Amino acid sequence: MPHRNIPKDGLAGFKEHLRADLLSGFMVFLIALPLCIGISIGSGFGPVAGLFSAIIGGVVVSFFSGAPLTIKGPAAGLLPIAYGCIEAFKHDPATAGTAYQCALAVVVAAGVLQILLGLVRAGVMSDFFPTAAVHGMLAAIGILIMSKEIHTTLGVAPTAKTALGRIAEIPNSIAHMNPEVALIGLVSLVILVGLPRIRSQLARKIPAPLVVLAVAIPLGLLVDLDHPHYYRVFDLEFHLGPEMLINLPSNIVDAVTFPDFSHVFGAISLQYIVLFALIGSIESLASAKAIDTLDPYRRKSNFNKDLLAIGIGNTAAGLIGGLPMISEIVRSSANVNNGGKTRWANFWHGVLLLAVLALVPALLHFIPTAALGAMLVFTGARLASVKEFAHMLHVGKEQLFIFLVTIAVTVIEDLLLGIIAGIVTKLVIHLVRGAPLASLFKPSVVAEDLGPNTVRLAVKQAAVFSNYIGLKRLIHGVDPGKNLVIDFSAAKIVDHSTMQYMHETAAEFAEAGRTFTLTGLEHHRPDSDYPTAARRLAA
Repeated sequence: MPHRNIPKDGLAGFKEHLRADLLSGFMVFLIALPLCIGISIGSGFGPVAGLFSAIIGGVVVSFFSGAPLTIKGPAAGLLPIAYGCIEAFKHDPATAGTAYQCALAVVVAAGVLQILLGLVRAGVMSDFFPTAAVHGMLAAIGILIMSKEIHTTLGVAPTAKTALGRIAEIPNSIAHMNPEVALIGLVSLVILVGLPRIRSQLARKIPAPLVVLAVAIPLGLLVDLDHPHYYRVFDLEFHLGPEMLINLPSNIVDAVTFPDFSHVFGAISLQYIVLFALIGSIESLASAKAIDTLDPYRRKSNFNKDLLAIGIGNTAAGLIGGLPMISEIVRSSANVNNGGKTRWANFWHGVLLLAVLALVPALLHFIPTAALGAMLVFTGARLASVKEFAHMLHVGKEQLFIFLVTIAVTVIEDLLLGIIAGIVTKLVIHLVRGAPLASLFKPSVVAEDLGPNTVRLAVKQAAVFSNYIGLKRLIHGVDPGKNLVIDFSAAKIVDHSTMQYMHETAAEFAEAGRTFTLTGLEHHRPDSDYPTAARRLAA
């Protein structure tokens, strides 16, 4: 059950929960510092861009956010898009010399687009995308991250420009790894994998990225990464040098870079504006929804307000040289787990990052890039874990197929085509299974009063992801004092996404002291024994 005493917002919340929020903000800061730098370097934006994004996400966006416990900052999920954007501009002769500045203009434009989406209340779009396609998108992002960062972890620079090419080069990088650099990277990976498995409360409270830094920095000093030199192993010669460490400007002002808007309406810019705005919004809204379920006070995020806040943050970040940001799930989960109570935890994490960047940037120089690469490999492996594939199979074979199609198209082409492929695949499956074309985007629902306290919504034809927004509007349009019965007896198909939403809605009704009943599914055949598996009306 949720706590009754919901934390106050604003200055009252600041005073009441200062200690809890400051402590949680500090713990999130320890996690965010290396991850922001690693994501930034992996994106091709330079090491400071990610810190700028997290600082703005904390110090500025906290005051606009519609999700009180989410941490705003750069995310590994946008790394492949950011890297692709920079590379696309580098390979265009017209923008090769100003690729970074052109990419910043794209970030600003994407932020403006997200502001507009928030103003027109487009937060509802988080309910449109099929669950399997979203999971496939995240798994594909994990594969894209690993395909790039495995080479960094081993101290090798890949030559391939595509994800498939970089995957094909992994055996070559393993065979030609730089031993001392790879030692730092592999030890970092062992720490990231092993520390959470130690059955000690103290060990579990220590952020693994912090331990990685505590080990990797001394190892970097031991092998003298800060000075160019060669060493030999088994008659093979390897190079070490400061390019394998973080290279930061001497002060924060020198790090500020302004965007170049001269190509913002070009084909490359328009493609990545859509990608940043669409994928970033999907990830951000999904993270905010997930954190709502972890919030002990069961507060509900205002998704439209949060989308507006993310847009403001991205616009501001792009104007000074920052990466795009989202409501990031790993740091947000850490905030909840460390006792964060209000939006001020996000604020404090941003303040602490600003203090480090402004006061002691020289200390960050000694972080080996191999350790940061290992953190990203670990993040990618969690996104594309074997458990994700097994989970999709458990939900149903069609869900696994949609999941795999999304991954394949994303890795071979790009994220936008990947999510579109997942959506189209899902729609085609519904048509093949007998869903009428007219019902795919507009639900057929008949409302009926069953007495003074109960309403029944009889859903006909199909209840699927693509018409769920309309069904949701009807569900939440029912008098909040009444109970609700959803009757699926005349629906030919009830897909997994809708069943998942029904499960979440039932929990919301229970918290409000209302009953939410599903009927009519006894004549439907589930695709698997998973509780929210898709169901088809038996012939």
